Amino acid sequence: MLFFFFCRGVMALLRVLSCLLLGPLVGALVHDLDDMFKENRMDDVWLVDFYAPWCGYCKKLEPIWQEVGAELMRSGSPVRVGKMDATAYSGMASEFGVRGYPTIKLLKGELAYNYKGPRTKDDIIEFANRVAGPAVRSLPSRQMFEHVLKRHSVLFLYVGGESPLKEKYIEVASELIVYTYFFSASEEVLTEAVALPELPSVVVFKDGNYFTYDEYEDGSLSSWVNRERFQNYLPIDGFTLYELGETGKLVAIAVMDEKDPSEQSIRLKSLIQRVAAEHRDQFNRDFQFGHMDGNDYINSLIMGEVSVPSLIILNTSNEQYFLPEEPLESLEQMLRFFHSVLDGSAPAYGGDGVFQRIKRVAFDARSTIMSVFRSSPVLGCFLFGLPLGVISLMCYGICTAESDDGTEDMELMKRDGLTDEEEEEGEEEEQQQLTAGTENTEKIQHKNPSEKKAD
Repeated sequence: MLFFFFCRGVMALLRVLSCLLLGPLVGALVHDLDDMFKENRMDDVWLVDFYAPWCGYCKKLEPIWQEVGAELMRSGSPVRVGKMDATAYSGMASEFGVRGYPTIKLLKGELAYNYKGPRTKDDIIEFANRVAGPAVRSLPSRQMFEHVLKRHSVLFLYVGGESPLKEKYIEVASELIVYTYFFSASEEVLTEAVALPELPSVVVFKDGNYFTYDEYEDGSLSSWVNRERFQNYLPIDGFTLYELGETGKLVAIAVMDEKDPSEQSIRLKSLIQRVAAEHRDQFNRDFQFGHMDGNDYINSLIMGEVSVPSLIILNTSNEQYFLPEEPLESLEQMLRFFHSVLDGSAPAYGGDGVFQRIKRVAFDARSTIMSVFRSSPVLGCFLFGLPLGVISLMCYGICTAESDDGTEDMELMKRDGLTDEEEEEGEEEEQQQLTAGTENTEKIQHKNPSEKKAD
């Protein structure tokens, strides 16, 4: 027994020593930045978290940020990790375009890249490594080409020598590297399965296939890359939805319960996958396809109720959405629905008009109040009950004060024995008495001395 307690004591002592010795080291992996950072940042690539001390999301990110700093240092990455209190250094935060908390930016020379993905360690590190490296990575061998092809679900490849197209490709890669990877290679690097119509070419590999950029059909290279940077069909959540919308496409979502999928859910998912794969030529330019688990996020987005399973098409640019008027049981019905959205015959709901904005403010306020009461009823009563109580007391005091003033006036009139009519009669009697008194005075003044003496 004594040996057991001795071991426990030794372990506790080791934990304390590790905290004392390693604590400063872990903290040093993430640098606290101040107003001197602007002058010194050009020498390195920086991944910076702009935070506010009172922000709950920032506090939730803090342990993840420490892990990011430790992992990047351990892997030998050139990226330095820092954090800055944007409320203490608000001027510098404004220069970097910080408008919310937390804001994650990778600063590389004069360029600043925003991170908009999930706030997980792996996603943030992948973003940092991708953006910190060269905009276009060279693939010197077929083995390297096959390796990156297995590793990345979507990648862009320039094939050929020096050309104006390559210069444009490097320019686009520098702009859009926050989203995906860009590579270059010679034709010999490609496998026999890849046959290009001409060189030089820009190719995107995804969905187990490859597609070649055509300037005449696809427009500018930048817009084509932006449209093609996602898989044609993928799981969708709140983080990816608006990034999908930034491609300029409508987002078609099968809303379903993945934990307990019904036969109808499985059929709906299968149909939308077939549309994405088999009818790419018709719909790829206009639609991004995917599925979402549960309807909570969609319900809050449209301020309504979407049944599970169901299909909804979102236009994130103007907050409109489209719902089929009948259950979609076949591929033909689904194709008709997509065509009706494109030709404008399908009714559009929602939007960003004045009425919808007012409705959004009221909906968000109600949702906030309900979430506060669900998470902490006592706090909800304090935050919302106390102001309402104070306002009620103020209203009661104002009404009571007016009532008291009226009561005091009535009581004063009662004490004088007067109502409105009696007050007028009293004034007439008082006037008569004054008149009578004046006449008596005049009579006395006109009496002779003998009469006055007799009086």
